[in-house]
Amino acid sequence: QIPVGTEIEGMNILGLVMFALVLGVALKKLGREGEDLIRFFNSFNEATMVLVTWIMWYVPIGIMFLVGSKIVEMEDIVLLVTSLGKYIFASILGHVIHGGIILPLIYFVATRQNPYQHPGALCFISSCCVSSSATLPSMIKCIEENNGVDKRIS
Repeated sequence: QIPVGTEIEGMNILGLVMFALVLGVALKKLGREGEDLIRFFNSFNEATMVLVTWIMWYVPIGIMFLVGSKIVEMEDIVLLVTSLGKYIFASILGHVIHGGIILPLIYFVATRQNPYQHPGALCFISSCCVSSSATLPSMIKCIEENNGVDKRIS
């Protein structure tokens, strides 16, 4: 059974990506005439990155108040603290294993170089593994400043 266009739910992401690629190629082919629109999209991208950075800085405050209100409502604080302590310990242990063993191992296998000698190696590898668009500004800054990657590539 082949679905008809009206029966498919959701966004057509592939269509949007193809349109963006074709528009980018067309704007580049226009030369000087397309530069204004390219500069507009670059400015729009920079403004969006600033907004995402602001959100990344202020969201933890809102989450703190949401969690704080739930903590105040709880009756057994000792159970909460012990459970939270176990969670924090497991989280830190997971980050140490991932950042200290797994990511350097991936870097070593991919480049055959010592990952601890290159200052931005772990930052670069972790940026490749990032799945959240909220971390995009910090990832781009890390890649450009620590690894010297060109802005057009990052």
